Amino acid sequence: MFIKRRSPEDISAAKRDDSLLTSMRDPQLDADRAPNPEWLIIIGVCTHLGCIPFPDSGDWGGYFCPCHGSHYDLSGRVRKGPAGANMAVPPY
Repeated sequence: MFIKRRSPEDISAAKRDDSLLTSMRDPQLDADRAPNPEWLIIIGVCTHLGCIPFPDSGDWGGYFCPCHGSHYDLSGRVRKGPAGANMAVPPY
């Protein structure tokens, strides 16, 4: 599990990226992934082959999987690389 307390800048960037949904592989609004915007709770496993991504990394400042190069944004949405889906949001 990754539990991240997002700064106001992180929240703003994630919401700004909502405008790019049509270009995302697995489009989801930030509000659907983080109902309380200050906290992002996701299962910290890359959806490609199950590696553990590095937090605060990658091209979008969210997560980067060093195994095969998937990049996730500040909402855990896949943006680049071989992963086909966003990191999962568990029920909470």
